[in-house]
Amino acid sequence: MSFAVWLEATRPRTLPAAAAPVAVGTALAAGRDGLHWPAAVAALVGALLIQIGTNYANDYFDFVKGADTDARVGPRRATQAGLVSPRAMRLAFVLAFVAASAVGAYLMVRGGWPIVAIGVASVASGILYTGGPYPLGYNGLGDLFVWIFFGPVAVGGTVYVQTLDWRAEDLVVGGAFGFVSTAILVVNNLRDVATDAPVGKRTLAVRFGKTAARFQYGACLGLAICLPLLYASDRPWLLALLALTPFGFWLTQQVAARDGAALNPMLGATGKFLLGFALVFCCGWLL
Repeated sequence: MSFAVWLEATRPRTLPAAAAPVAVGTALAAGRDGLHWPAAVAALVGALLIQIGTNYANDYFDFVKGADTDARVGPRRATQAGLVSPRAMRLAFVLAFVAASAVGAYLMVRGGWPIVAIGVASVASGILYTGGPYPLGYNGLGDLFVWIFFGPVAVGGTVYVQTLDWRAEDLVVGGAFGFVSTAILVVNNLRDVATDAPVGKRTLAVRFGKTAARFQYGACLGLAICLPLLYASDRPWLLALLALTPFGFWLTQQVAARDGAALNPMLGATGKFLLGFALVFCCGWLL
């Protein structure tokens, strides 16, 4: 098993969903003169490790539950492709979560019980997304949990561990970024409708159909751009986020026009939107 195989299994296109909220939370902390670099770096490393652990866990559980088959149209999964044994993948996600917990130990000492609760809940959700007796992703709850943990929790937790305080704006801004991360999941679920339904994976796209999923995608991007504008009266540079509207509209058109494997490039494209959104927001917030 080469390094390249393990790197591919991390699903690099999903990693911006872990990094962007930390960058945003750090910008919010810096705007209050509360920037704390050791905590910011630890939060970033911990978030990436949790995301990698979650992706490894999904790779493992989707295979053992029969959701990943030869009919899969998404990017290659290491376990399903026979590149990594189920036992090795199970060990990999456990080690990733252990490493995240080790990094999180510093954050827990600094931030106390709120960070302990966030850390435990994040790891548990990463495992229970596709594992356990009631996997979240198989029962239409994946979208909600992605929005919560890649939005208000990730952004708010990053701010709190640096400033040891939180404000309502942390959760509102976090909600905006949670919507973009949810949009990435919507593309994934829309692409996999044909293969998810037969194995009982009841995502929202399976439950309500492709048209609803495409509407959800556009709504997520629209809400993401609009929410931070609530603070534009005090931080007028946030209006620069409106420049992302054409890109969001183009993405929505592309998702509406594609199906199956043709949606794979839209995962990376939405990830780029998330990174651009984070960059413009951070600049607009701090200027």
